[in-house]
Amino acid sequence: MDMLLTMMSAKGMSSLLKTGTALLTILLVVPALLKLFIVTVDEGWAAIRTRNGKPIIRNRPARRKTGMGGAVGEVVVLAPGSHGAFPLFYWYRLIDVRCRASDLPAREMTGLNGHQHRVHASFEWRPIPTGRDLRVFELDVVNVKERASNIVGAALRDTIRQLDADELPHNDEINRRVLAACASQLRAACGVELVRVMITGDALTDGYLLAGALRGSDPHADAVAALHALN
Repeated sequence: MDMLLTMMSAKGMSSLLKTGTALLTILLVVPALLKLFIVTVDEGWAAIRTRNGKPIIRNRPARRKTGMGGAVGEVVVLAPGSHGAFPLFYWYRLIDVRCRASDLPAREMTGLNGHQHRVHASFEWRPIPTGRDLRVFELDVVNVKERASNIVGAALRDTIRQLDADELPHNDEINRRVLAACASQLRAACGVELVRVMITGDALTDGYLLAGALRGSDPHADAVAALHALN
C-alpha cells in the first residue's frame, strides 16, 4: 500500500509520466526518424538516387570505390539492403527488377518452304540492375514493353522464316535461336534481359489446314505453286 500510495502521489505520477514519454519516444519517434533517414531495398528490387524526383546522372568519377559507384553517365544504383538517405535533397526511387512476361500479338508467319503458321508467343524479361541499363530503362525508352515486343517479334519472325518444316520445333530450340538473335540488342535498346521466348499456340486456320491437305493429296508442282500463291 505504501508503494501504491507513493506511485499515486504527485511526484510519483510525474515520474511515471516522464518514463512513459521516454518509452513512447523510443518506440515511435526513433523508428520514424530511422525510416526517414534510411531507405531499405528488398530482394527483387533496385533503387536509383534522385533529386527532386528526377534520377541523378553521374557526371564525374566517384572519389572512392563503393557499392553505389558507377561510370560517368550512369545512374547510382543501390543493391538490396539498408542505405542512408538524406531527405528533401537526395532520395531513392525503387524499381522492380523481378521477371515478368508479355504476350506478343498473334501473327501469320511463313516458313522457308512456304508453310504458314498462325503463331501465339510470349516472352519473359526483367530489368538489369546496373547503372547503365537502369538509365536506359528509366530515361531513354518511353514504353519499354512495346519496344521490347517489337524487337523480339522481329527476331521470332526471322527465325521462323528460316525453318524448312511444316511444324515448329520445340520451344527450347525456338528460345535458343531468338535469344542468340536479339538478346544483346534488347539489352542495349531497353536495358532489360531477355529470359525466355515461348510459342504458346500454333493455331492454323481452316484455310491453312485445307491448303495442307490439298498439298498432301495432289503433289503436282503446278498445284503446289498455286496453293503457295493463295497463302
